[in-house]
Order: sequence, then structure tokens, then C-alpha cells
Amino acid sequence: MCSRLCYYFRRCFTIAIKECIINNDIKFKEVRVIDTDGSTSIVPIAKALEAANAKDLDLVCMSPNAEPPVCKIMDYGKYHFEQMKREKEAKKNQKVIEIKEIRIVGTGIDDHDIDTKCNHANRFLKSGNKVKVTVRFRGREMGHPELGKELMQKIAVRCDEFGTIEKEAKLEGRNMIMFLAPKSSK
Repeated sequence: MCSRLCYYFRRCFTIAIKECIINNDIKFKEVRVIDTDGSTSIVPIAKALEAANAKDLDLVCMSPNAEPPVCKIMDYGKYHFEQMKREKEAKKNQKVIEIKEIRIVGTGIDDHDIDTKCNHANRFLKSGNKVKVTVRFRGREMGHPELGKELMQKIAVRCDEFGTIEKEAKLEGRNMIMFLAPKSSK
């Protein structure tokens, strides 16, 4: 059990080092220090560490590539917690757009079947997903790609209430592919 705890401790310690350099790990001679009240000054590292220890706070290197490096006196635990909270909030607010696919095999499809496929596409577009419409040509249908184009146009017209054509219909091998994107809600 001890080996697990030690490994866990080492792992957490290295993660903390990657994010910011703090306290005695700062190896610069002089640093620009931003104090808790917002005042700045260029001082030797020993004096900056002394000032941070006097206030029971940490000296955190915010920008090590600056000349001189910028360090801030703050509570590192609180700063790290707020940073993690912001990252979590940003992840929560991200919208993931999926690509849903509707396949049609053959160009001899009936109007009712096209309506059913378009209803599915409209449902996907309403929920904010992109739709990939694929028409598969079988046998001698390859000799009439214009039938596939007409079918794609019918689908695009029936889906124009909720989506727009993002990528026009294009023949790729035995498949004709078109992408529909949802209309913006603005």
C-alpha cells in the first residue's frame, strides 16, 4: 500500500510542477514580483521568497519566458482550484457537433421513403447535428449520376427549413455524398 501512496504522491507532484513553477523551484536570479496589492518591482529571488513567506503565501512564476521572469505572490492552492474550475466550466459549455448519416441505396426510391429519410434528417438538424446524405449507386445506375443529383436536390429542398447545404453533392466511387449543416438559431 505504501508503494501506491508514494507513486500517487510523485505523480501529483510532477503534475503540479508542469503547470507552474512555485517557491524554491524558481531558479532565476532576479524576478519581477507582483505583490498582493498589485504593485510591481524587480528584486532578487531571495528577497521575493522572503516577502512571500512573510505573508504566508506562495511565490508563483507566471511567465518564465519574460525578461525578467514575472512572479506573483498568491495562494497557489486557491489559484490552482480556480483554474481547474474554469477549465471544467469551459468543457461543460463546449458543444460537440456530431455527423449523422442517412443512406439511400439506389435511385429508384419512392417519394414516401424520401419523406421518411428527410424527417430523420430534419430531426438531426433540429438537435444541432450535421447530416451526411449518401446515395449508393448499384449496377447500371452508375451510368446515370444525374438521377442521384436530382434525388439530392429533392432532399435538400425538403430539409431547407432546418438546414443548409454545407457541401454540394459529389460523386465518390459508387457513392454520391452531400453534407447538410443546421441553420443557426440567431
